[in-house]
Amino acid sequence: MRYLPESNKAAGALTLDPLDGDAGFRRYYRLNTIPSLIAVDSPPLQENIPAYVSISLALLSAGIKRPQIHAVDFTQGFLLLEDFGGQLLQPLLEGGALEESYDQAESTLFSIQKMIFNSEIFPLYDRGRLKEELDLFSSWFVTELLGVAMGDQAKVILENLADVLIENALCQPQVVVHRDYHSRNLMILNDGQMGVIDFQDAVFGPITYDLVSLLKDCYHLLPRGMTASRALNYKRRLEAEALITSVDDRVFLRWFDLMGLQRHIKVMGIFARLALRDEKHRYLQNLPLVIAYVLDVSNQYTETQEFSLWFDSSITPALLTQKWYKEAPKLD
Repeated sequence: MRYLPESNKAAGALTLDPLDGDAGFRRYYRLNTIPSLIAVDSPPLQENIPAYVSISLALLSAGIKRPQIHAVDFTQGFLLLEDFGGQLLQPLLEGGALEESYDQAESTLFSIQKMIFNSEIFPLYDRGRLKEELDLFSSWFVTELLGVAMGDQAKVILENLADVLIENALCQPQVVVHRDYHSRNLMILNDGQMGVIDFQDAVFGPITYDLVSLLKDCYHLLPRGMTASRALNYKRRLEAEALITSVDDRVFLRWFDLMGLQRHIKVMGIFARLALRDEKHRYLQNLPLVIAYVLDVSNQYTETQEFSLWFDSSITPALLTQKWYKEAPKLD
């Protein structure tokens, strides 16, 4: 009770209602206060609570709606947050509210990308961090989940791919990156504003990262034509506001596509790890869409063809033996 703000009164005996968790080690509970609050059990050995608080304050300074922090205990790993309710963006997209929802999400993203870089808050999304993420694919997805051995040729192919994807990431203009900007981390509040959650891993990195995370969402498929159209419209907004200098559409789409390939290859490793290490098997059902994104882009570009051919010959046969795997959805 000592953590409760004066504006939130307990409605009788205080109760905690467990909520669905996310991909991290955090556990969430809704308190029956008026108005309700969210208690977060965030193990300090696994979760970076100081980073969450620092980034939260930076977002607040930029005018971005995020859960207000009412209390924090860094030693015990405890947070008491404003309750944003339960309206995620994802079901609104599935219900057909595409244009308005994406307009709002892109406007919020634009505000994030305009934030001033502070090296004490946002680590660089550098070569080492990007390579470490890509390595999750071979270790957790290929070897652990599928049981496919990584021979010398496969290792060379993945190293070559990593060079292409990392160079693509580093050659772009760099901005503040949420790093998990998608329909399950964006919420519509009672007043219609968009709120942002799960931002504790934010970095300073490629300008297309969050955009491709939103438009090639691991949890929602946007038609290909709309994806490209929205990406280029966003590019024009970046140019108009001088966040980037004028860039050819084809160059920007290459940045966008290859950045998405890096993200989705990483996600394949993360979803496999969540299932195998953390017993969060529900993420496996999202892999077919992620795989479809990977195959689509790797087939489009000359420098990723080698990976595409290897995937088709070595990975696809193993996929067909997996109970969770189903035919990849059509992206058109």
